[in-house]
Amino acid sequence: MPLEPSTIVLILAAALLAGWVDSIAGGGGLIQLPALLLFSGLPPIQVIATNKVPAFLGTSVSTLTYYRRVGPDMRTALPMAACALAGSVGGAALASLIPSEAFEPIIVVACAAVAIWTVVRRDVGLVTVLRHGGRKHNVLAAIIGTVIGVYDGVLGPGTGSFLIIGLVGVLGYAFMPASAIAKVVNLGTNIGALVFFIPAGHVNWGIALPMAVANMLGNYVGSRMAVSRGSGFVRLVFLIVVTALILRLGYNLITR
Repeated sequence: MPLEPSTIVLILAAALLAGWVDSIAGGGGLIQLPALLLFSGLPPIQVIATNKVPAFLGTSVSTLTYYRRVGPDMRTALPMAACALAGSVGGAALASLIPSEAFEPIIVVACAAVAIWTVVRRDVGLVTVLRHGGRKHNVLAAIIGTVIGVYDGVLGPGTGSFLIIGLVGVLGYAFMPASAIAKVVNLGTNIGALVFFIPAGHVNWGIALPMAVANMLGNYVGSRMAVSRGSGFVRLVFLIVVTALILRLGYNLITR
């Protein structure tokens, strides 16, 4: 059944805003995925698969922008991306055994703790001061990538934000380079998902491709804004996204 023009406009607007938010602080799926669920009329599996196409292409744009203008630490980003990709595959398998609802209370508490910590420690994430060097840094980066990759496969919302949390809070990056590294890692998890979804025929290309254009535009504008305004701006958007994640998951818990 073809979508009404007004519905298409709403979906594209959601994809544009999701791309802007995701390019700065992660969490674009909090906007784009619900919009698809509400307005597209697609079955859930097609919604998830279709959402990954604009997410992947949009993230590709912001990744390229950050790579050119920020120069993310690829020695950290690439191993994390590989671990996150493997973790997301394992998480998808785990999702069939453990309901995602079991993880939601833990995620809400973790997000609340991170939001409070970020507000109280106003200097956190403004300047890169790496806490570990050499092998320990690499091992911690791999663990963060794997754990968050599993989360992406099991539950999903806010994956980019959680990557930034790990990079800032555990490894000591400023918000700007952390966001740049997170884009590379998120690119890996999206590739892993599409490797499964595209051959299985779950993607609705008639919706996915227009959304991809809007999402790519949002990512382009957002990543350039982040680069020009710095870590303080990324920190502010990050706090807004984490608060939205808390509210969404908290609402799910209350209304279950």
